[in-house]
Parts: sequence; C-alpha cells; structure tokens
Amino acid sequence: MSAIFITGAGTGLGQALALEYAKEYETVVLAGRTESKLQQTAHLLQKQEKKTYVYPLDIKDWHAVHQAADRLCGKFSVEAIINNAGYGAFGSLETLKEEDIHQMIDTNVKGTIFVTQAFLPYFKKQQKGTILNIVSTAGLRGKVNESVYVASKFAVRGFTESLIEELEGTNIHVKAAYMGGMDTPFWDGNNHIKDKSRLRSPKVVAEQIKRLDDGRNKIIIES
Repeated sequence: MSAIFITGAGTGLGQALALEYAKEYETVVLAGRTESKLQQTAHLLQKQEKKTYVYPLDIKDWHAVHQAADRLCGKFSVEAIINNAGYGAFGSLETLKEEDIHQMIDTNVKGTIFVTQAFLPYFKKQQKGTILNIVSTAGLRGKVNESVYVASKFAVRGFTESLIEELEGTNIHVKAAYMGGMDTPFWDGNNHIKDKSRLRSPKVVAEQIKRLDDGRNKIIIES
C-alpha cells in the first residue's frame, strides 16, 4: 500500500499539499503536533474517499521521529515524504527571544534532517523514494526582520542540495520548493505581514508545487 508522509499537515500549506498529493498515493500519513488539526485534514481527505492515517508527532524529537519511521514503514510502503512543518519568528535580531531562535533552528533545520534521516534507510532498502523539502524564498535571499528564519531556511537549502549530490545515481529523488508568503495561520500572532490580502492561498501554491514537480530538483514560485 503506497503512502506519502507529510509533516505540518494539520493546517495551511501542509493541509493543501496533503489534498493535492493524495491523488498519487493510496494512503496519506498526516503528521503534526496537534491531533485535532490533523483530524480536520483527515476528514477532508476522507470526503474524497482517500485513506488517511493520523500520526501526532513532534519532529524536534529525534527518538520519536525514528520510532515513527519504523512503525510507519512497517505498516505502509512509504514512498515519499514532504518536510513541510516550520516555525517562524520575526523582528530585528536583538528583539528575538531565545526560545524563538531555538524553535526555528530545531523545527526548520533539525526537524527536516531528523525526518529525512529516519526514512532514508527504508528508501534505500526499497530502492526508491521521494523527499520534498518545503523551504520558501527565505532560502534564496536575505530578508528584513527575518534573519534567523532565513538562516534556518538557507540551512535546509544546503542540506537539500547536499543530499541531491549524495544520492545521485540512485532512484531516490530529492527536491526543494521555494515559494513566497501565503495566507495561512503561520502569520497568526505577529504583524510581520501588514497586508495579507496580497498573499496567495495555500491551495493555489500547493497546486503550483504539484504542477512543477516534474522531475526538477528546484521548484521556485515567486510572490
């Protein structure tokens, strides 16, 4: 039973990607910290008669992530992962709280690395797999009041590009999506984006990512 594993699948782009990529897999495994939000995504998929599996998970926890990969790959033929979960805190560098800095590095960088590291041995064993890292245009250039967030995304970009080189010649495909801001709950609780009306919906962005996911290893969707 082919499956795709998606982190941060409870809201926003993660939810939209789950709905879009569900067309290619028998089962969609929804991962995230809040089970109630994952269940909402599962309900939407079930309305489309898609099989779902909800797996509450904190991707910052190395042991929990590896345990998840063991369990899920024992239950399903996981053929793809989408590292979508992310955390952002914005403002001038001196105003950032220590906890926010840790959250950005631990979620965006370590979380992506942990999930990839956990599933990669299974991909190698089955001699196929796809890894899609959701990076954002913050991984392409610096931005005002986003210094640490941008640093975390540059790290994910470097990680992705290195994995592409490392896995060259195998049937494991690694790629990254770089897109601009979207109107999602990601911006709740901060005023970094003054006018959200100019932002696209996650549904539109997910459709663009899927459409451009044609074998290239870099998907760029500018605002």
